Amino acid sequence: MIEIRNAQDRGHANHGWLNSYHTFSFAEYFDPAHMGWRTLRVINDDTVAPKGGFATHGHRDMEIISYVLDGQLAHRDSMGSSATIRPGDVQVMSAGTGIRHSEFNASAEHPVHFLQIWITPDRTGTAPRYQEKFFAEHEKRGQLRLVVSPDGADGSLQILQDARLYAGLLNGAETVVHTPADNRHGYIHVARGTLQVNGITMTAGDGARISNEQQLTFTNGQAAEFLYFDLP
Repeated sequence: MIEIRNAQDRGHANHGWLNSYHTFSFAEYFDPAHMGWRTLRVINDDTVAPKGGFATHGHRDMEIISYVLDGQLAHRDSMGSSATIRPGDVQVMSAGTGIRHSEFNASAEHPVHFLQIWITPDRTGTAPRYQEKFFAEHEKRGQLRLVVSPDGADGSLQILQDARLYAGLLNGAETVVHTPADNRHGYIHVARGTLQVNGITMTAGDGARISNEQQLTFTNGQAAEFLYFDLP
């Protein structure tokens, strides 16, 4: 099963300083048919205006992943972590018993475009943790690069859930073939460009729920950047 969710069907909120598209129900956008997929709870496609940002706020018992597409995102949190993440960087916060943080556009001139992703953890009440890592373009070019996993495999960042996040870049004749493990599910999010998965065309902002597919073939990319979630 490949069930497409088109970009234009997502929730949308434009606050001036923030233009946000919600793949799943979030904040004032509520759709009982789209509350998440398996352990994947949130994919917010956020563009923050210069000097704009999220003031200090709290989270708990959630695995929070930020994936920057363009611009610079400044982060500070109650654990003392302070960083500016840029394209190629992936950030993970395991909120655990509670963490407070802020996120701001680090530029006074250019917007920052990033994906914020929430995955429900497999346990609660753990100590908060912060991680970040840069993944170079060549690591993702024409392949799926593991960037988040439950065990930190292949230099990936670690989360408290049996879920894996892969990032890929696809253009021209490049082809990626992925064979899901038995009893696993998937989700595809196209961050930009266009591609085909098993012959189905997907464009920027589109997503797809995956179940009971023996093989996934990603082809015909046109400046495509995409994420693939392997889920229990």
